[in-house]
Amino acid sequence: MNESKEPRKRGKGGRPPKSDPAENCVMVRFSNEQYAEFLTMYEQSGVRSKARFILARIFGEALRVIKTDSSAVDFVMKLSALYGQIRSVGVNYNQVVKQLHTTFGEKKALTMLYKLEQETIELSKIGREVLQLCEQFKKECLPE
Repeated sequence: MNESKEPRKRGKGGRPPKSDPAENCVMVRFSNEQYAEFLTMYEQSGVRSKARFILARIFGEALRVIKTDSSAVDFVMKLSALYGQIRSVGVNYNQVVKQLHTTFGEKKALTMLYKLEQETIELSKIGREVLQLCEQFKKECLPE
C-alpha cells in the first residue's frame, strides 16, 4: 500500500513553445500610392503573408518574383482538358470494337472497323499537330 499522496503530473498539452517567439509589433502607415506599390511587390514575390514579406525586405533576404503568363495557364488548362477527352475516346474505342465483334457478322464488322481505323488515323494526325503546337508554344512563350 504505497500510495503516493502527490497528484499525478500531467502535460499542459497543446503546441510546444517557440524558442524565440516574435513578440514585438511595429506599425507602418502607407499613402495610397505607396500601398498600391507595396501590394504589387507583395503579389509578385509569392510570399504567403505580408508580415513575412516585410521582414524579408527589411533584413535583406533574397526575394523571388513569380510572374505567371495567363495565356500559358489557359493553354495548359485546355491541353489538360484535351488529354481527358482523348482518354475517354480511347475507352469508347475499346467498347465499340468489342461490340462490333459480338453484334455483327465478320464481314460487316471488318468494314466498320476499316472506317473506324481511318478515323483513328485522322485523330492521330491531329494529335501530332497538337504536339507540334505544344513544342512551338514552349519555345516561344515559356522561358527556360
